[in-house]
Amino acid sequence: MDIKTIIMKKRERKELTEEEICLFVSKYNKGEISEAQAGSLLSYIYKDGMTENEIISFAVAMANSGEKINLDDIGKEVVDKHSTGGVGDKVTLMLMPIVSALNIPIAKISSRGMGIAGGTIDKLESIPGYNTEISIEEFKENIREYGVGILNQSKNLNPAENKMYRLRNEIACTDCIPIIAASLMSIKLSTGSQKIVFEITYGNGTYIKTKDQAKRLAKILKVIGKKLNKDVMCIITNMDEPLGYAIGHNLEMIEAIEGLRGKMSHDLGEVVVTIGSMILALTTKNKNLKANEETIKEVLRNGKAYEKFIQMIAAQRWKYKLY
Repeated sequence: MDIKTIIMKKRERKELTEEEICLFVSKYNKGEISEAQAGSLLSYIYKDGMTENEIISFAVAMANSGEKINLDDIGKEVVDKHSTGGVGDKVTLMLMPIVSALNIPIAKISSRGMGIAGGTIDKLESIPGYNTEISIEEFKENIREYGVGILNQSKNLNPAENKMYRLRNEIACTDCIPIIAASLMSIKLSTGSQKIVFEITYGNGTYIKTKDQAKRLAKILKVIGKKLNKDVMCIITNMDEPLGYAIGHNLEMIEAIEGLRGKMSHDLGEVVVTIGSMILALTTKNKNLKANEETIKEVLRNGKAYEKFIQMIAAQRWKYKLY
C-alpha cells in the first residue's frame, strides 16, 4: 500500500479504509509525501466527498498526529465553543468570559485565521503583552483557577490538521464540507472537552457560502460527534454582513470589551445571548432557553462577564523582565 494506490482508489470513488487514511495522514505530517500528492487526494475528496467512516478516520488520525489534552481531571462539564468564523466575528471572544462567569468551565483551542478573516488568537494578540504561547499545563491551570483557558494550536497539538488546513486553503478546497467536518472534530478530539458547541457561520463573509452547506456540516458534526462519544450542539448563524460595527483585530477586540460592559449592537447582542443560552442548555439542567437568555443578560448587566474577561486576559499576560 502506497500513496499512489490511495489516490487512485479515491479517484475511482471507492471508500478508503482506516488504515489507508492513517497512512496518508502520517506520511503527510512527516513530509514523506509531496504537497502535490496530498493536494491531489484532497481534490478528489472535494469532488466526490467522504463517507461517515472516512470522516471519522481522518479526524482520529489527525488528532493522533501530535499531543492530546486530557481534561478528565478538571471535570466532564468543560465546554468548548468553536466558530467557523468570518469577517467581523467576535462572538467567541465575548462568550468565553460570559460562560465562565456563570461557573461553567470553558476551554478554547484556537489557531490563526487564513484568508480575509482572522482567528480568535489573532484578535487576542492585538492586546499589548498578551501571551498566546502558553503550555498545556498552564492552559489547564487557567481553567482550574479562572474557569477559562485559551491555547494556541501549536505545532505539537494536532500538527497534521494545521498542515492540512493550510493546504486546503492553497488548493481552493476551503469549502469542502467533509474535510471541514474532519478538521473541526480532530481539533476537538485533541482538546479533550466532552461538550462541544459549533457555531457554523455562512454567507458572503465566510468560507461556507450557503445555508444548505451549513446545515449539511451541522448534520455531519452531530452524527460523527455521537459516534465519537462527544456531546455536540450546532448553531447556524448568518454572516452575509459583519456582526456589530467593527472589522479588524484591534477594533473587534475593543467592540467585544464594550459589549461585555453592556454596550453592543442589537445584532451582535442577539447572537451572543442566543448562543449563550444554548450553551447553558447543553451544560446545565436548565433547558428553558428564554430563562437562560435572561441569565446571560444579567451576567452582562451586573458586570461579572467583564470582570471575568479581565481575569482571563490577566492570566495570560507576558511577565516583563526588568534589566
